[in-house]
Amino acid sequence: MHTVLKSASKEVVIGHDQPFCIIGERINPTGRKLFQEQLRKGDLSRVDIDVADQLAGGAMALDVNMGAPLVDEAGLMVQAVKLVQGLCDLPLCIDSSVIEALDAGLRTYEGKALVNSVTAEDERLDAILPLVKAHGAAIIALPNDEEEIPEEPARRLELARKIVEVATGTYGIPVEDILIDPLAMPIGADTSLVNRTLETIHLVREELGVNMTLGASNVSFGMPERHVLGACFLPMAMQAGLTSAIMDARSPEIVRAVKAADLLLDHDPWGANWIAEHRKREAENKREAEKR
Repeated sequence: MHTVLKSASKEVVIGHDQPFCIIGERINPTGRKLFQEQLRKGDLSRVDIDVADQLAGGAMALDVNMGAPLVDEAGLMVQAVKLVQGLCDLPLCIDSSVIEALDAGLRTYEGKALVNSVTAEDERLDAILPLVKAHGAAIIALPNDEEEIPEEPARRLELARKIVEVATGTYGIPVEDILIDPLAMPIGADTSLVNRTLETIHLVREELGVNMTLGASNVSFGMPERHVLGACFLPMAMQAGLTSAIMDARSPEIVRAVKAADLLLDHDPWGANWIAEHRKREAENKREAEKR
């Protein structure tokens, strides 16, 4: 099952037989006080740097979130989408909890976007899925509802099943355009949480067969050496059936772990991508040595 994302000139395919899709997380003011202050002043200059850093790191798509306090989120989303599409040709993930911002971003975007996100709450499904259908976008769906963020993988699967049934049956959204987020929770709160995420991935893969993504940085939140934890977690999740992640594309440790897992899981035929990346690093190291 392939989920296809498009920019004006580039296509990215997400699938269980495809290289893992790295969605850069950085264009997001959450936890970034300086960026939030800049956005309140209408200053998007930091986005240029974030795009460049994530492109250099190997991002295949970019998440765009303008959700800072006391800002015109819809207006900033329009500006950000235009800016990012002018800086690179990667497909975008329009990320907001505000319906108006999602609508504004989708209206502005040139291509087939990914929308982040919808939950199993009836009100959210009824508000967001018509936008997704109208713009021909794909959607990230989180298996939580009005009552809970479920701890048990079986309950998460139940809510994922509900979302898929409503999206396909009521709104006619193709099943391949639905990515389930199996809910990655911080291990600093409970070290058993990763096992529940991995079990959820396995269950969703076995029953629904859809593609999946998650916020990879959530797992290591509050812990030291977060990049090491991310580099360990993502290959485990890929083995279970995860096909993409919103993650720190600037981290060589994490990106290289993903690329290595692609090779070992036979998602990199003949090791072409692994060898190409190795040669690229060798060339960069040589250039740096010549400058000294």
